[in-house]
Amino acid sequence: MAGTIIKERWTGKVLEMVIGRGPSAIKVGGDGTLPFLHYEGKMPNRPAVALEVWDVEPEDWPEMVTGPFAGVLGDPVAWAGKCVEMGADLVCLRLAGTHPDNQDATPEGAAATAKAVAEAVNVPLIVTGCGIEEKDAVTLPVVGEALSGKGVLLGCATANNYKIITTACKEHGHNIIASTPLDINLAKQLNILINEMDLPLNRIAMDPLVGALGYGIEYAYSIMERSRLGALTGDKMLAIPVICFAGQETWKTKEAKTKDNEEWGTQDRRAILWEAAAAAVFAQAGGAIMVLRHPESLKQYKKHISALMKPQVY
Repeated sequence: MAGTIIKERWTGKVLEMVIGRGPSAIKVGGDGTLPFLHYEGKMPNRPAVALEVWDVEPEDWPEMVTGPFAGVLGDPVAWAGKCVEMGADLVCLRLAGTHPDNQDATPEGAAATAKAVAEAVNVPLIVTGCGIEEKDAVTLPVVGEALSGKGVLLGCATANNYKIITTACKEHGHNIIASTPLDINLAKQLNILINEMDLPLNRIAMDPLVGALGYGIEYAYSIMERSRLGALTGDKMLAIPVICFAGQETWKTKEAKTKDNEEWGTQDRRAILWEAAAAAVFAQAGGAIMVLRHPESLKQYKKHISALMKPQVY
């Protein structure tokens, strides 16, 4: 007996963001439906995925992650090039070396590194600071100026430093990452504050500070789902593409870091699935940009997204 598929009719949609310039630019967002429900609305752009690159060699990454990048971890330009070869849609350059407890690199030094990476790769760039609000507030404007006109995604802006980072994005043609700690009201408020500085809403990406699989992922999912429902029902301040730093959260977990053992099996299979599965969950919640660390996780994630992007037939 034939059944009837009940379809929702939405009045709003997620805004579309362009990252990069020229032929290499990519678009994210633009969805007029819940994720991958192609029979209910359009999903014109597949979720994009980046691999993470640091300006200094990471000291706390497990060997599982550093292995595929052996020989280039001390050279962000070569590292970024390898990420592109491995299939990354974007490169996410983290300026970890600017952290006061790391190398405390100068804004000018960080800007030179970012410019070298941007000029060496043919994919769009995400650039994030060290996570110390005060240092990012002095570093990211200088980086933004050095990358002027390249349309990068720059962040992360918080309630404490968004003004100076937003100004840099306005002046130099970049998009901004607005970061808030898993609270939909705080996220919406930060979007409003940035937009009130005349940065268009389609140049803002929300970072809800997601957790890893098994570490609060369901709470992050609910926040992202509520944001998507708000967008589809006409709330412009929530109609913002979401970026998820899934890799940095996954590789903190014991499930990803623990070596082979009889109870948990081999680390290579377990850790890759942990990262890829977390990313897949966030895609189902509405994540438009995923930032991962391991190239095999990226491969598995992209395979999963390719299957989900095929329209269903009913």
